[in-house]
Amino acid sequence: MNAFLQRVHQIDTLAFVWLHVTKQFPYRRTVRWISRCGDGPLYTLIALSLVAFDVPNSQTFLYMGLTCYLLDVSLYLLLKNVIKRDRPAAAIDIYEGWFTPSDQFSFPSGHTAAAFVFAFLVLTFYPLFAVPAYVMATLIGVSRVLLGVHFPTDILAGALLGTGCAILGSLLYAGVLG
Repeated sequence: MNAFLQRVHQIDTLAFVWLHVTKQFPYRRTVRWISRCGDGPLYTLIALSLVAFDVPNSQTFLYMGLTCYLLDVSLYLLLKNVIKRDRPAAAIDIYEGWFTPSDQFSFPSGHTAAAFVFAFLVLTFYPLFAVPAYVMATLIGVSRVLLGVHFPTDILAGALLGTGCAILGSLLYAGVLG
């Protein structure tokens, strides 16, 4: 790891330890609920509900969303398994996680990436709801740090990955890049 990345990791670890050890965040149940909103089924339910209620542009929203999510999940899995950054509970001796995450590595945050893909799609198709979608995406990302399964830069990387995949997926779906 080069000196810059080591320094970023040190700052990330200090921020994480400050939050969890010094502040001892008490709202686990609320934070867990927010995090679960980013598990995936809610996005599917919303997209299928839009189609079922024949909301304008709902089918394009669904199919473009599938394109964006396919790209997002592919890149997320590639990055996670190439970078192999340990989760906070494995990387910090004085920290013990609240629950066991579904996989071993933390970078980038898949929950955050998916939330930002969804927020971008909402911005594109239903801009009136963009602010709540981005607020929720941000809360999902923050919840992952508060739950102790990600470092702050994992969230930043997830937001960038999700937004980038949403933009690229939208362009691919529209035929601009292909």
